[in-house]
Amino acid sequence: MSMFGGIDTSASGLTAERLRMDVISNNLANANTTRTLEGGAYHRRYVVFQPREYDREKGFGFFMANALHKNRKNRDRGNGVRAVRIEEDRRQGPLVYDPGHPDANAEGYVERPNVNAVAEMVDLITASRAYEANVTAINAAKAMTTQALDIGRS
Repeated sequence: MSMFGGIDTSASGLTAERLRMDVISNNLANANTTRTLEGGAYHRRYVVFQPREYDREKGFGFFMANALHKNRKNRDRGNGVRAVRIEEDRRQGPLVYDPGHPDANAEGYVERPNVNAVAEMVDLITASRAYEANVTAINAAKAMTTQALDIGRS
């Protein structure tokens, strides 16, 4: 891995976890939304991640890896993560009997969003901790780079 490979990998993690936190926040904000533009109750969303590959990401890390590593096997390790899409959880939410509600069906039931606030908060804390871990890794890589430059000056 190049000198900046650790920073690049952690930066991809920061971007991915930030998107995950945004999606979770949106889920929590719509936890009581029974009418959407598409019709029906809000359905929770989640982010799908996949490992990032240098062949698809033509950034600085790609060129550094090509310069430093000759075999493909080593280049594929530690490239980071990327979000490929945001999926919608299509499971039906709980039905609540409320015949006076404007979104009630003919039997008087209202479909509530399938958002579990406790599970979303656990996911939010997990994403926040992963974000913090990536910040710590970037700071460690910066400190190592600074120390390496200091050694070169001596």
